Amino acid sequence: MSAWRDRFLADASAWRAAGLERTRRVVRPVSATAVEIDGKLITAFASNDYLGLSQHPRLIEAIAEGARRFGAGSGASHLVSGHHAVHDALEHELARFAGMPAALACMNGYVANLALLTTLAGEGDEIFSDQLNHASIVDGTRLSRAAVKLYPHADADALEAQLKSSRAAHKLVVTDAVFSMDGDVAPLRELLWLAERHDALLVVDDAHGLGVWGPEGRGSVRALGLDSERIVYMGTLGKSAGLSGAFIAADRLIIERLIQRARTYVFSTAASPALAHATITALELIRSAQAERARLAAHRDRLQEASPAWRPYRLLPSSTAIMPLIIGGNTETVRIAEALLQMGLWAPAIRPPTVPAGSARLRITLSGAHSDDDIERLIAALSQVIDRAAVPQA
Repeated sequence: MSAWRDRFLADASAWRAAGLERTRRVVRPVSATAVEIDGKLITAFASNDYLGLSQHPRLIEAIAEGARRFGAGSGASHLVSGHHAVHDALEHELARFAGMPAALACMNGYVANLALLTTLAGEGDEIFSDQLNHASIVDGTRLSRAAVKLYPHADADALEAQLKSSRAAHKLVVTDAVFSMDGDVAPLRELLWLAERHDALLVVDDAHGLGVWGPEGRGSVRALGLDSERIVYMGTLGKSAGLSGAFIAADRLIIERLIQRARTYVFSTAASPALAHATITALELIRSAQAERARLAAHRDRLQEASPAWRPYRLLPSSTAIMPLIIGGNTETVRIAEALLQMGLWAPAIRPPTVPAGSARLRITLSGAHSDDDIERLIAALSQVIDRAAVPQA
């Protein structure tokens, strides 16, 4: 074990010296936007709970009711004996919510993307993936055994050139809809046009768009009114829905292929039926959360209005709930995040390899559950911390 121990200790030391060590903070939720850390009340701008549903009384009661009615666990995989009636009901509701012919519930978004990319593409096929796609997409493309081409971020022209030169019989384009670290949006309309022109499937990971975008929060695809049998839609349920899990919505032929051949689905125990029951309630709450979506948009506008005062740091332009403040250096980013935490505000420091070297940032995530006072406190604290950072240290 000594050789392994020496290697791991050296790796950990180098990681720490580069300012890349991460910390798991033990939190006790107080509300949708407040947590207790080490006995201190903190207002969190760290969660993807964009509508504040994780603490909604109806959702909490729905989980309890689901456990009372259906039990705590499913007992087996969906293809053995774990596909309960409530799972089937949920999948019908998910398909209706997404406006697609059929849907498949999955354990989480990572698992869903692995299922999609390893089942829809394989050896001899070609996958075209946005350079900034989520790690689950990166891993799914690698496991698929298909040839993978990265296209420059959100660059439809570059993608078109790649598709034109491809000789693969089967092609698949995959993209995040809302990019989780930059808060920008993929050119979905142009990507679909290219998929149709070049006979490709278009896989859309809408983890951060569902609940926030589109009519009744139905997501990025519905926001643009896109409708095509080529679209394979993945939405997560651990963000705006306030729970956990994910789903895939697509043409029935694609869903059936996943049921039969997706290893992460076939060989996984089905999620709790109580969770499935609660998710049906979450979809109802998302559809009716117009006020929360409006507050979220107002908070975003206020933050952008205040951001010129934070130079030399730069708040990236974003029309989403994700507001990245680019700091640059790893150590400096951590220092600013820790200073905010001492002031009772949590905006996580995001560093490589999650983002490119030299672009470490605070990832500020907004929620419709944040109050106007929460936003003003964050603005004032950022201004104070940044002013203090600009003063030369003795």
